[in-house]
Amino acid sequence: MSIPSPSSSVWHLGAFPLRAYALCIIAGILVAMVIGNRRWRARGGTADGLESVLVLAIPFGIVGARLYHVATDYELYFGPGRHPVDALKIWNGGLGIWGAVAGGALGAYLVARRRGIRFPALLDTVAPALLVAQAIGRLGNWFNQELFGRPTTLPWALEIAPQFRPTGYAQYATFHPTFLYELLWNLAMAVVLVVLDRRYRLGHGKVFALYVMLYSAGRFWIEALRIDTVNTIGGFRLNNYTAAITFVVAVAVLLWLVRHRPGREEVVEGSATPAPSTSSDDADEVSSTAGPADDHSETD
Repeated sequence: MSIPSPSSSVWHLGAFPLRAYALCIIAGILVAMVIGNRRWRARGGTADGLESVLVLAIPFGIVGARLYHVATDYELYFGPGRHPVDALKIWNGGLGIWGAVAGGALGAYLVARRRGIRFPALLDTVAPALLVAQAIGRLGNWFNQELFGRPTTLPWALEIAPQFRPTGYAQYATFHPTFLYELLWNLAMAVVLVVLDRRYRLGHGKVFALYVMLYSAGRFWIEALRIDTVNTIGGFRLNNYTAAITFVVAVAVLLWLVRHRPGREEVVEGSATPAPSTSSDDADEVSSTAGPADDHSETD
């Protein structure tokens, strides 16, 4: 018993290719927009304010994701026999979630500052939505048969076709489905964030700090399972260092916020009135919204 991999990751409408990875990324963005919009309005913000943020945050996030990938896998684009222009060909694959979050946050900050939106409150609002988007995006790795873990014969092992098995692993047929581990971890953490936010009325960036902390913790052990070729330092994968550093920073920031920024913002956008209390459970919003969402373009 094992999990089969899709037989194809690209479909063609005439001469136009539909790539499963791209569709997963787009689906994740759309679902995150719905969740973020509902949470933002519940905090007292406006749909127009959030939409103006997303107009810049999304392209900034894509650019940041690509820059992180190129910086951490520079040997693929620079050096003897390489073509630097390939670094611009995002459709050939290569995105890094750390760069996506950093780039998206920068874009969001630029708009928030101009429109009088409380940036920490904005980060808190979109944190669970980001986790759901990341979970859906990971399905692209399943379609592409990439970024899986070490060989295993567990009942939920992932079947990988011979042409996608790394050098030295050709004799193995099933591997750890790290895409599934991260997908489930992200969805679980999204619910945890919403529940904690609802119960303790977290604000001033605490939810976002929790998001970074929890995602980094999960990503650290998932990264340790993966066998794709990456740059290492002292025997550890570069993304393990990134996860460890961001975890420590997030913990420090969270502790500082708990001590110096108690409670949450009552006004999140312009002169908006305090957000009214709601009897609906935001956790239901995450689960109900994420449920229907269902060429190798890797997300690091």
